[in-house]
Amino acid sequence: MLITNNYPWPDNWGQKTSIMGIINLTPDSFSDGGDLCSIEKVLNKVSYFITNGADVIDLGAQSTRPGAIEIGAKNESKRLIPYLKKIRNEYPNILISIDTFNSEVAHEALSNGANWINDVTGGRRDEEILDVVSEFKCPFVITHSRGNSVNMNRLTNYENFLVDISHSLEGLTNKAINKNVSKDKIIWDPGIGFSKDTYQNIEILKNIDFFKKFGFPMLVGASRKRFIGEILNESNPKERDIGTLAISCLCSQQNIHLVRVHNVKTNYQVLKVSDKIFR
Repeated sequence: MLITNNYPWPDNWGQKTSIMGIINLTPDSFSDGGDLCSIEKVLNKVSYFITNGADVIDLGAQSTRPGAIEIGAKNESKRLIPYLKKIRNEYPNILISIDTFNSEVAHEALSNGANWINDVTGGRRDEEILDVVSEFKCPFVITHSRGNSVNMNRLTNYENFLVDISHSLEGLTNKAINKNVSKDKIIWDPGIGFSKDTYQNIEILKNIDFFKKFGFPMLVGASRKRFIGEILNESNPKERDIGTLAISCLCSQQNIHLVRVHNVKTNYQVLKVSDKIFR
């Protein structure tokens, strides 16, 4: 059954920096792998996120951290769909994004009430995901990345860093549009941490205006990532929230549409104040 997404955008989209709360259903995610190992824990986390300011819930059942093992579409769906059904039944009106690069998973998720697809490969790994997004007319996050989880940390050599990323995003966007994905449903993510070293991640953040000029809403997903740990000399990802808040504040100042974060409550508080100042 084709489900039409009648409410695909957060309230006040573009007038504030919205929050995408991360729900990892994986045992091996870099920050919180294995934390959410039951329906009860997942529902409690979703409830906490909604109560504390999340605009979108992002569900992922395949880790995309460096070195992660791919479990395949069937296993990913098996891990994801029962949680998605429970969440949608409990919260019929929240926005749910699915973090996947598999077209089969995307189709099943959208058929069971998901609203967005967040593809860290932007359709590069499985081009059929573009057909799925087109069919369901849903928002689609196109992320810049190279390679896969196993080899992406070795793919950090660029000829012209910012231009190379923008050319890749433009190419992926054109492929999506040629598959009848609506241009006004596309969100760009420059791919913090994906095939980029610490210096390069900082360059993206220092030059975020470079990407904004292409006219697409932007998502920044820097939460708890390794480059923050390298700056802070902090090996525990869960101790990187304050560094993450600095980036969220920058995103507010730069009118970024959306940040993807683990700690929703603290980011909501920071953004509430910084949006008052900068917007």
